[in-house]
Amino acid sequence: MTTSLDPDDWDAVRAEGHRMLDDMLDHLQGLRGQPVWRPIPQAVRDSFHEPPPAGPTPLGDIHRDFLTRILPYGSGNLHPGFMGWVQGAGTPYGMLAEMLAAGLNANLGGRDHVPIAVEREVAGWMRDLMGFPGTAGGQFVTGASMANFIGVILARTRALGAASRRSGLQARPERLTAYASPGAHACVARAMEMAGLGTDHLRLVDVDEDHRVDPRAMAEAISRDRARGLTPFLIVGNAGTVDVGAVDPLDALAELAAAEGCWFHVDGAYGALGVVAPTVAPMLRGIERADSVAFDFHKWGQVPYDAGFILVRDEAESYAAFSQVPAYLSRESRGLAAGAWWPCDTGPDLSRGFRALKTWFTLRAVGANALGEMIDRSCALARELGDMVAAEPELELLAPVQLNIVCFRYRCAEPDRVNPHIVADLQEAGLVAPSLTRVNGHAAIRAALFNHRTERSDIETLVAQVLEFGRQAVQAEAAE
Repeated sequence: MTTSLDPDDWDAVRAEGHRMLDDMLDHLQGLRGQPVWRPIPQAVRDSFHEPPPAGPTPLGDIHRDFLTRILPYGSGNLHPGFMGWVQGAGTPYGMLAEMLAAGLNANLGGRDHVPIAVEREVAGWMRDLMGFPGTAGGQFVTGASMANFIGVILARTRALGAASRRSGLQARPERLTAYASPGAHACVARAMEMAGLGTDHLRLVDVDEDHRVDPRAMAEAISRDRARGLTPFLIVGNAGTVDVGAVDPLDALAELAAAEGCWFHVDGAYGALGVVAPTVAPMLRGIERADSVAFDFHKWGQVPYDAGFILVRDEAESYAAFSQVPAYLSRESRGLAAGAWWPCDTGPDLSRGFRALKTWFTLRAVGANALGEMIDRSCALARELGDMVAAEPELELLAPVQLNIVCFRYRCAEPDRVNPHIVADLQEAGLVAPSLTRVNGHAAIRAALFNHRTERSDIETLVAQVLEFGRQAVQAEAAE
């Protein structure tokens, strides 16, 4: 009796696999004819409360379940009308590569196999595109939240020394402080928590009218902390804030970090990939001076989820923060346990999937030039949307349009109450799906234009529907 889980009928699996591939390609090809998002019927929700399957289910039945109970009720980020959150739309190339990676089932924690070389090549591409020196290294992680956490750990290790990995924070007299903009992603504060440093030691520094952090205010905050006996160790710059798309003055922050002996980390979750875009790259001047950069290929890079990345100026810093070689991971000069780079030496994960393959496929299939053109086009669409909003007396911009995020609202007597309803109405209508945020304390409709399939007609639909739902809301209030 065999205990293998391979199929008895390979031909049947092959045929069903081809149907699955055709169904997904048909789905991607026909996106514009579908709603962006559908509310999930209660019956569908209830269908996911079955007991665990004790016996096998035919593959065709599982596939049909996927088509009827899962595929129609996704988050919608594939659709050209999706403008809700900072999410890329993926590509067929990345989807196919994900299938190949799953078939290979590689563990990229270490050892001597070619998937490691693929990840190393992508890291080299990023090193060159961002102007980092030959000492730089990097690796894939789940997303920028993890990459930002790694950046904090690297900065902490440099500040306290590698010996702090053994002694811990309790044995150290230093009280470390970090500095960022109020627009920094919440994961930066969470990284301070997870690193054992605490959010009380993260200083959120004043910004200018464009929501860019003020380097002089940051320098003053550092000076005040030094006078109190604290130890400034980390400056975080934003290459595209999550709410409004602001880019901090990275060059000035790099100067400040060098003068103060602080680690300079850039959270470029989506904006860092703008280095390949002719109109965006000049805004990122100074990113090449960072000690580390966190970013996601699954945002502007359009790689399927998940594909985050951390790029480190001097890979020796990563070894100092993470390297350990237990007996079961001993390195050899030959055989499968050889290999010059084991990613588990430069990051926290030992079990690591082959995220590099879908990124490698996507970058090779489209090329950096086309990716840059797409990024520039998304920013141009945002500027057009900003102009449309400014031209409508019933609408109001709430922040300058800097990259590809537009924050605005419908003008009315109670905008903070009405605009959240407008966003929900838009999402349920299924043509366009922005999200809701708050700018300077006020509710804002947030259009994040990251989808490479989005066109001018989609932003025209957004404006028209905001006006329609806004007028309906005002009329409903008047009738009450």
